Amino acid sequence: MASMKSVFPLVILIVLMSHNQFVTKSDAQSCSSTLSSLNICAPSVVPGASTTPSSDCCAALQSVDRDCMCNTLRIASQIPTKCNLPPLNCGEE
Repeated sequence: MASMKSVFPLVILIVLMSHNQFVTKSDAQSCSSTLSSLNICAPSVVPGASTTPSSDCCAALQSVDRDCMCNTLRIASQIPTKCNLPPLNCGEE
């Protein structure tokens, strides 16, 4: 069973979908539902993880609409600035 710390990034993304300005309410519900299936991928996405995603994770990822995923990531990347924190910089330095 994944720890709360490892599931937290995925939970944040799912919660953000309820505030998604880029999709309709029914699309947001559908997106949120498919994103919740990605919890199975938690062991593969936490910092320091070296595990190869399971076949169940890959299947769940394949079922998520790309617009849903991209809009969610776009919204998540705006949160630090809205909290008066430095913007995300995920590039290698």
